[in-house]
Amino acid sequence: MIASSATAPSSPNISANGPQPHGSGRSHDDLLPPPATPALAHALRSLHELDVNGRPLDRPATTAYDSPYSRSIASTAPGSPRIPPLRQNSGNHTPRVRPHATTLNIPGMTRSKVSPDGRIPERDVAAKLVIIMVGLPARGKSYITKKIQRYLSWQQHNSRIFNVGNRRRIAAGVAKPQNEAAPVSATEPDGPTQAATILLNGAQNMPNITVEDEPTRLDLNGSAARLKRQQQIDQSAKFFDPKNEAAAKLREQVALDTLDELLDYLLHRGGAVGILDATNSTIHRRQLLVNRIREREPKLGILFIESICHDENLLEANMRLKLSGPDYKDKDPWKSLEDFKQRVKAYESAYEPLGKYEEEHDLQYIQVLQKSRRPQQARTINALTTRQMIDVGRKVVHHRLKGFLSGGIASYLTTFNLSPRQIWITRHGQSVDNQLQKLGGDSELTERGHYYGQALYHFITQKRKEWLIDQKNKIAKSTFPPQPGDHTPPYPELNQELDDKNFCVWTSMLKRSTETAEYFDADDDYDVKAWEMLNELNAGTFEGMTYDEIAQKYPEEYQKRSRDKLQYIYPGVGGEGYLQVISRLRDMVREIERITDHLLIISHRSVCRVLMAYFMDLTRDDIADLDVPLGILYAIEPKPYGIEFHAYKYNEEQSWFDELPNYKPQRTVDRNS
Repeated sequence: MIASSATAPSSPNISANGPQPHGSGRSHDDLLPPPATPALAHALRSLHELDVNGRPLDRPATTAYDSPYSRSIASTAPGSPRIPPLRQNSGNHTPRVRPHATTLNIPGMTRSKVSPDGRIPERDVAAKLVIIMVGLPARGKSYITKKIQRYLSWQQHNSRIFNVGNRRRIAAGVAKPQNEAAPVSATEPDGPTQAATILLNGAQNMPNITVEDEPTRLDLNGSAARLKRQQQIDQSAKFFDPKNEAAAKLREQVALDTLDELLDYLLHRGGAVGILDATNSTIHRRQLLVNRIREREPKLGILFIESICHDENLLEANMRLKLSGPDYKDKDPWKSLEDFKQRVKAYESAYEPLGKYEEEHDLQYIQVLQKSRRPQQARTINALTTRQMIDVGRKVVHHRLKGFLSGGIASYLTTFNLSPRQIWITRHGQSVDNQLQKLGGDSELTERGHYYGQALYHFITQKRKEWLIDQKNKIAKSTFPPQPGDHTPPYPELNQELDDKNFCVWTSMLKRSTETAEYFDADDDYDVKAWEMLNELNAGTFEGMTYDEIAQKYPEEYQKRSRDKLQYIYPGVGGEGYLQVISRLRDMVREIERITDHLLIISHRSVCRVLMAYFMDLTRDDIADLDVPLGILYAIEPKPYGIEFHAYKYNEEQSWFDELPNYKPQRTVDRNS
């Protein structure tokens, strides 16, 4: 509109000092915008001549519109140099008072510049977690800690258990470090971990159970009394009496020493989660631990987990399991059982459960209730819940959970159970692409592959019948509650409706997996379901290629994968790596832990490797290289103390499976694996 007004009559110049008479002084034409149209000039004058209610204003004649354009002059000065930002507190130098964020860290999924591998970087200390166990003896705390540690480690979070009892026995002279010259840790690996480590790496690489900075001098009686390793302190029930001040001081010091080792692991050795396994049965002890953690690093997250059990039969079974532990090994079982019961009573006299105090101090916690149903209850409940007679996490209470790790742990604790069952894992039968050594694809089974599926069906059906007979024989020979001298394991299967236990068969969505289950699918006694999350690792651009072709056409990618198979991700659309497979199988593992039925999984090499790594508690260095050839069938039975593991090899001539005695998981030597 301004451009089209070039021929229109000119209007008075508009300036900050009002209209300027012609010929008076210096011209402002160079500083003003182009002359406006009469209509625009009238509108501008109207803005100054009317108030907010539309009434005329009484203004001096010299008042005029002060346009911002009249003062805008383009600068010709050079731009200021860019100053990179510095990491600092926002706005001022006042120390940060709000709590640090607890961030999402999923290895392999949340990669960033500060965390290229997706693990928790050193700067993100607030995302790390200290788990403090709480509960009376024989309440299943160690069982829970081992399950949590195995799950977190499988998810690639560096985690470790620090057992106060192990350090206490060493401090009291009851036990000694295996390697006096090279102390490294006070943790005690569980049975499956020891077995897997020995089998994969050899017995010579088995880590020793040792202690850093052992307390060799403790003031037990108010004086500087020396405690040497050779001098044993009485570890009977009197040692755990709250009135025994000397012993209480020793136990408190040992707990703090173990906690310090845990904190060193988190703050200086790349740990993400440290689990303190002890009773921590009083508010005083728990507050002492919290104070020590906040002194060392106030940003660390703290999570209390309390294991509660009021079932007398279950407690009796748990106590009998303790008789084979280090405190009572090679001792009279009758006296040991009575002494352990007295120890429990000593703890009960001063026990303070989690609750009001923690809530008032804004501490996050989880309470897990263990319960075992009795025979008369089993006859009155409906068929839907009859199969869940024994359930560790039947009731889980949590308060003020903060962060991804705490929430994931709470969810996981609601899943696992101790129902007797079998979990079978195998790869599909031979496929067309297997013959051609091609990656991925969706080819059908060969004739040999179909025969494998048939043999698998007959073998599993036979083993299912044998398992039922074996369980019933155990029940007939056992007593519940256990009688004196009875070595019945905890959580006995007496109350199970074993005949009603279902058998699930899970396959991937790929043809070679679903076709392997064709005989199960034809039998109504099996529940067959296909899961997309059980599909083979997607090779992206390399789908349908052989490893020789990849080595020739993409030598850099081939070498990159060879150097680090766990971290490697196949290029192209949909390409995955082992960390992505672990992430998508997270919910699958929780479902496996939740169900109480038998289960057979027919999947693929990468998926079987990841699932076996979870149950065998393998390290991250072993997952991608675990040898899982075609024709191997793995059997896993969850137990209160871990798992019972068997392996079978397909006998093609006999169309059957032969058990492999003393089977040892090993690294693959096949370059195509």
